[in-house]
Amino acid sequence: MGSAIKKFEEIKLQAEDFYKKIGSIFCPYLKKNVNFNAKGLDHIKMKEWNKARLVADQYMRLKLLRLAPLVLQSSHTVQEIKETKNFERQKINSRWDKRLISVRYYGFVAIINKARIKIIVKEIEGALPQFWSIVPFWKQNKNPLTGEIKKIFCEGDLENQ
Repeated sequence: MGSAIKKFEEIKLQAEDFYKKIGSIFCPYLKKNVNFNAKGLDHIKMKEWNKARLVADQYMRLKLLRLAPLVLQSSHTVQEIKETKNFERQKINSRWDKRLISVRYYGFVAIINKARIKIIVKEIEGALPQFWSIVPFWKQNKNPLTGEIKKIFCEGDLENQ
């Protein structure tokens, strides 16, 4: 048990160090830079404000994080787009407040080193796009009756992946 926690902490430190060095990456599809800011790293570790993801989920995302810039800088097509309105925290007149604003999510899928992943970019109206999340594009479900393991594609709400 102790070695698993040690391995997680090691991957977490490496991923955080790598992430802080990225800054931004030019995405050919968007024809603009995608920022790798603190919000993206927080989203990888937290399901929502003040609710951490499971350690196994964080570990998987942090381990794959090094592939995110590769996917974005080589993406000339997008596989998924979602437009919505969200309440987003913004600094207005020297104070933080939540405003209902247009948000667009882009999902880029790639297979790199035998890993099929989806990179999600979030673009808030009036701001530069930002890296939002990285998810393995399939999960495994085990049939409780037969024990058969089946890969399933991840799908659903881009905000919460």
